[in-house]
Amino acid sequence: MTKYRPLVFAHRGGADALPEHTLGAYLRALEEGADGLECDVRLTRDGHLVCVHDRRLDRTSNGRGLVSSKTLAELDALNFGSWHPGYPADEELTDFSRLLTLERLLDAVSATGRQVRLLIETKHPSRYGAEVERRLVRMLQRFGLTEPKPDDPVQVTVMSFAALALRRIRAQAPAVPTVYLMEFVPPGVGRGRLPFGARTAGPGVDLVRARPALLPAIRAAGHRTYVWTVNEPADLELVLRHRVDGVITDRPRFVLDHLDQL
Repeated sequence: MTKYRPLVFAHRGGADALPEHTLGAYLRALEEGADGLECDVRLTRDGHLVCVHDRRLDRTSNGRGLVSSKTLAELDALNFGSWHPGYPADEELTDFSRLLTLERLLDAVSATGRQVRLLIETKHPSRYGAEVERRLVRMLQRFGLTEPKPDDPVQVTVMSFAALALRRIRAQAPAVPTVYLMEFVPPGVGRGRLPFGARTAGPGVDLVRARPALLPAIRAAGHRTYVWTVNEPADLELVLRHRVDGVITDRPRFVLDHLDQL
């Protein structure tokens, strides 16, 4: 019998220990043994995909305003790491402070020489609407990632809370797997149905606690399950009891150590 072990994804690069969405955080997560990485993408005013979670810059940088209203050059001048308690004191360590573009992240994971699973979440609502997915598919095509094969070193999955975003990915890159993210249970999903060809459900761990029948129903319908954001021991035990396929966490080292002890 094959031993059960879920995939471990570093949420925003493992945002507990280091500044989120920085290249240094992502590379450290891979060095620690994470199976994959999770990132959020937004479009800049001049059409670049950047790895930033919030609509506004205030929380994770020394800038102000909307990400979507800034050019790449304007964002590249900001510090995206100094707010975090884990920010290294050496100001020369730009991998922990510089804005990370999706292109730069894809270059980095492609150069690691190991298999990396990358979960890319498109953030909506966005003033640019469907252009977010169009630009993403174009970027994935440049890297040869829209027709995945089992032995490809980099495997990309696109995620979104917006069902229409998944439909756009399905239409433009049908071979790219998708995850339907959930904070609550939309009509029909409680019986295991997922929208627009998604084969993986991505409920939050709070939802899993509140709806104990949800994961069994999704699994019974033949779908995979990736749960976010699993940071506490009790939550990890909960999702492991449900034998989820993927654990998305700010604390990848903690999850990996726990799995090693089982």
